[in-house]
Amino acid sequence: MPSLSVFVTLISLLPLLCHSFSPEAPTNRRLLVLLDDLSFQSSHSIFFHSLISRGFDLDFKLADDPTLSLQRYNQYLYDGLVLFSPTAHQFGGALDFQAVLDFVDSGHDLILAAGASASDLVRSIARQCGVDFDEDPSTVVIDHTNYAVLGTQGDHTLIASDDFIQSDVILGKNKIEAPVLFKGIAHSLSASNSLVLKVLSASPSAYSANPNAKLSYPPSLTGSAISLVSVLQARNNARILISGSVDMFSNQLFKSAVQKAGSSKKYEKSGNEQFVTELSKWIFHERGHLKAVNVRHHKVGETDEPAIYRINDDLDYSIEIYEWSGKSWEPYVAGDVQVQFFMMSPYVLKTLATDQKGLYHTSFKVPDVYGVFQFKVEYNRLGYTSLSLSKQIPVRPFRHNEYERFITTAFPYYGASFTTMAGFFIFSIVFMYYK
Repeated sequence: MPSLSVFVTLISLLPLLCHSFSPEAPTNRRLLVLLDDLSFQSSHSIFFHSLISRGFDLDFKLADDPTLSLQRYNQYLYDGLVLFSPTAHQFGGALDFQAVLDFVDSGHDLILAAGASASDLVRSIARQCGVDFDEDPSTVVIDHTNYAVLGTQGDHTLIASDDFIQSDVILGKNKIEAPVLFKGIAHSLSASNSLVLKVLSASPSAYSANPNAKLSYPPSLTGSAISLVSVLQARNNARILISGSVDMFSNQLFKSAVQKAGSSKKYEKSGNEQFVTELSKWIFHERGHLKAVNVRHHKVGETDEPAIYRINDDLDYSIEIYEWSGKSWEPYVAGDVQVQFFMMSPYVLKTLATDQKGLYHTSFKVPDVYGVFQFKVEYNRLGYTSLSLSKQIPVRPFRHNEYERFITTAFPYYGASFTTMAGFFIFSIVFMYYK
């Protein structure tokens, strides 16, 4: 009977495992959404429906659900995690702070949205991702210059920001015309983490403070040091979104009209829906995901890959790179892909030419140095998953019978040798027969 129950459990897990991350179709499909309150399902329904319409399977649970678990039998049940539980002081079940970090370390993606009452747990997760929320829990972002005036007369905590990161990969090719409405807490980027990026920044006039109290000391976060929304792509290509406002994802701000203070231009709809939708496409690998296949190298004029090269051999190197479009793999076209022929340091560094169909190739001469080399492709470009490929190959010197019979550069030495012999012969004749 125990074996039967285990078999039934495994069968029940098959539908979940079939949706897990696959290099052939990298888009995450099964997401765990943790909420402070189940009412978020209706108040943030537009965002959730946009995910469902793109083929995602959402599993909604309360953050303190005692049955919470990210994995079973050492297999992850979900491909991504959405934390809309800013006030949760601890998670239920088998989920805790370390489990979330392990989930990201295993290459899975995370969306974390905080708020004015963000718990220490949420702050700690963000800190591990290179983001530091304002330590004072009573503070919010305030801006007396760039705030929204429609429907919120005098509310300088509803920020209207249009300071976006300049990246078509992260935010899509269609420009976001309307400002994004933000109501929440400020955060800064850790100086020790070079991977985290600002996606939506505050204006130079913004600051973080308690709106209901008089300032008694200068704010700890001011101006462009404040990030409203940040992203991080880890070295394992896991992607993380951190927002200081869970309200930014709400239906209310999605549908709200917006007009920035000091501007006569009115927008019937904020840029929140477009901003969040495009950003979520990047987070869940619907855009900007690369793969490299068919790495080849061989001598010029041959097709088979040799086990060893000889110094000064002419060789061809090629690689195919494709980008995931959300539905299929499309050729990736760029002019900055390079290959290194590497031993302790690069002896050859070549930019690869492309045929515009995904194939990158180049030719070069093996250096006049023997040893164990590597073909290395290290490709890192803003918004794209990183590529790190290496292939080891030994290089040998000439064998004794492979050198040229007469070396041109040695002609002076040849001449000197024959001149010496001729001189010695003449000297011998003169010495023996001269009287």
